[in-house]
Amino acid sequence: MLNIPRFLREIGRGRDGARDLNEAEAYELFSAMLDGGIDELELGGVLIAFRMKSESHDELCGFFRACEDRLIRLRRPSGKLLPVVIPSYNGARHQANLTPLLALLLQRFGVPVLVHGPLEGMGRVGTATIFRELGILPSATLAKTQEALDRDGLAFVPTQVVSPGLNNLLALRARLGVRNSAHSLVKMIDPLEGDSVRLVSVSHPEYMTKMRDFFSAGDATAMLLRGTEGEAFANPKRRPQIELFKGGVHQVLFESEIGPIAHLPKLPESIDASATATWITQAMAGHQPLPTPLVNQLACCLYACGYAEDMNQAKAIVAVETNSLAVA
Repeated sequence: MLNIPRFLREIGRGRDGARDLNEAEAYELFSAMLDGGIDELELGGVLIAFRMKSESHDELCGFFRACEDRLIRLRRPSGKLLPVVIPSYNGARHQANLTPLLALLLQRFGVPVLVHGPLEGMGRVGTATIFRELGILPSATLAKTQEALDRDGLAFVPTQVVSPGLNNLLALRARLGVRNSAHSLVKMIDPLEGDSVRLVSVSHPEYMTKMRDFFSAGDATAMLLRGTEGEAFANPKRRPQIELFKGGVHQVLFESEIGPIAHLPKLPESIDASATATWITQAMAGHQPLPTPLVNQLACCLYACGYAEDMNQAKAIVAVETNSLAVA
């Protein structure tokens, strides 16, 4: 049994006084957290301690390894293209949540897409709610998720299906009032067997550096960007920097846009699920112009998953298919 007070004495001394755990210690601690092996009071203390001091690189690696060992895996869909895994845990507060639009665009190109996240929006407009408006229901079991992936090339799976332990830690936000380490880890996981393209979004500059260091040290294929209110789609008003980690190589596929916004895209009039779903349907039918930053991100995804041989080809394909002349 873990000596939690010993861990708390190390990590609970604030941002400047705390000692970082090594990877093995972090693995042991987070494994117990995921397995429900820590008393509620002590668990709350651990979560708040990491909230205050933040995770070191070794701690993040240990936490991630504990998550990976406990993921309930899905079979990767057959085909040459890498599937795209989209975590969706933030939802819309001020801007419409266009994660479902990105997923549907990828599906149209024949790229398998797995979206995972909570069923409820925690006061925001979550992806699951918008998908329901679009007629895409969450898959309640692993078997139903696999069936949707194989049949439709698109599935939304609730977090509790693929990682019950992470789901339990995420749920503690309602009681503690703040996010915890699980909110970062859940954006890094891959529930599919074999390689995929993980879309990893961050909100804070500190975590951009942490994620860049993490994926630079491994061989996973991941696309890193500053999220739109935490969601993994490019801000339709101003494109963020989009980076790709693949085969140990780090590339900046698009630089971030700077300066005044030349043209504001036409977006849903309301952020509610019904209005967002209606606008997405119109955009997919060609009745609404796609925001250029999402077109850019779509090109990045096609390159990352193997649909296009290089970014120039990916840009050209997307420009033709979406009737966009602003991809360059």
